[in-house]
Amino acid sequence: MTTLLVNGLIVNRSGIPVVRGVDLEARSGEISVLLGSNGAGKTTLLESLSGIIPVAGGSVDLDSVALAKLRPGIRARSGLSHVEQGRTVFSEMTTEENLRVALNPASDLREAYDLFPELLQRRGIRAGMLSGGEQQMLVIARSIVTRPKVIMIDEMSSGLAPVVVGRLMAAVRRLADNGMAVLLVEQFATLALAIGNRAYVLRRGRMVYDGGCDALARDPAHLHRLYLGDAGQTAA
Repeated sequence: MTTLLVNGLIVNRSGIPVVRGVDLEARSGEISVLLGSNGAGKTTLLESLSGIIPVAGGSVDLDSVALAKLRPGIRARSGLSHVEQGRTVFSEMTTEENLRVALNPASDLREAYDLFPELLQRRGIRAGMLSGGEQQMLVIARSIVTRPKVIMIDEMSSGLAPVVVGRLMAAVRRLADNGMAVLLVEQFATLALAIGNRAYVLRRGRMVYDGGCDALARDPAHLHRLYLGDAGQTAA
């Protein structure tokens, strides 16, 4: 079983602690949902895991391979993929060309088009002409053709219509059901908890909840307190 295991992670920005002693786990076949208010440190956490910014302390292991000191490209080749915020596509290239630049020799485009048939219909269209939802499908599809073990997705629903968000959530659930480990950062907590297995809540760089998605979904008042900081301690 593939496992991304994070222990005691510390990340600083300009010498200021942003992520403080975080533990989390993402396992194959599961969606680990990372929640928290704006400024909680969620994006910083993902960027430190993929190597965009350095780790100041703690460990990051993927299938017992230590990643914390490796360059981003080596982490990616080890099986860790990061879908960043912003839906960055190569706008002058077609949909299919965007996919081919990332294609793993052991993979093919059928995986991408099977997950998102909408992209097959738009394969010859310049990526810059796609809708926001189609661009989000494209960046996720571009990630999976690299054949990752773990995919980290940061705020994929931002600015999208509810029907599109629902479509994307279903696709992410399918990735996990097919054996991938997913770490999902999401602003729509209710939707993310509905498809997730394990939930984490980050507040001011510290983890204040680690438990089942179902339990947290059933108690929105508890989630609200976690966001506001009234909970104080990590919950199970």
